[in-house]
Amino acid sequence: MKTYISILRGINVSGKNRIKMDELKQVYLDLKFKNCETYIQSGNVVFQYKDADVVVLGKLISKKIASHFGFDVPVLVMRVDDFKTISLQNPFVNLRSEDPSKLHVTFLADQPETSNLEKLSEVNSGKDEFEIQGKAIYLFCPEGYGNTKLSNNFFESKLKQVSTTRNWKTVNELLRIAENL
Repeated sequence: MKTYISILRGINVSGKNRIKMDELKQVYLDLKFKNCETYIQSGNVVFQYKDADVVVLGKLISKKIASHFGFDVPVLVMRVDDFKTISLQNPFVNLRSEDPSKLHVTFLADQPETSNLEKLSEVNSGKDEFEIQGKAIYLFCPEGYGNTKLSNNFFESKLKQVSTTRNWKTVNELLRIAENL
C-alpha cells in the first residue's frame, strides 16, 4: 500500500461546493481506499491505496465527487514522498526563517511551461513574495493570504492550469498524518 495526500480545489469556500468531511471520507472509502483521514474542512484527505498514477487517482476521485455531490471539484493527488519533498524545500523556511503563519504553498497540477513562467517575472506583488519550484509555489504573504493578489485564481490565469493553496500549518499537519498512517 502506498500513502497519498489529496487536496481538493474550491470546496467549502463562501458557502459554495459544501462537502462535509465525513461524507467526503465515505466517498474515498467507496473507492476502496484505506485508512482515510481528513483534515479540516477545506478538502484534505490522506489515504492509502495500491501503487497507482496520481493523475488517474485525482480524476477518479473528482468523478466520484461529481456523481455523489453534483458538482465538479479539481483534485490534486501526491505521493507522500513528493509531498514531503515539497515541504522540505520551502525557501522561506530554509533560507529566511519567516513567520510560519505568513507562509503558504500553492500546489500545481502540472509542471509550469516556461512561456507561462515568464509572465510571472513581470508581476509586481508588493510585499508578497513567491518562488516556484517544480509543481509548488512557495508564498510569503506578510500581510496575510487574504490580502494578496497571489491567489489560486491569479496563478491559474497566468500558468493556465489548476492550482490550490494550503497554509504552512496545513502542509505540515498533512505530512504528519501521512507519515503516521
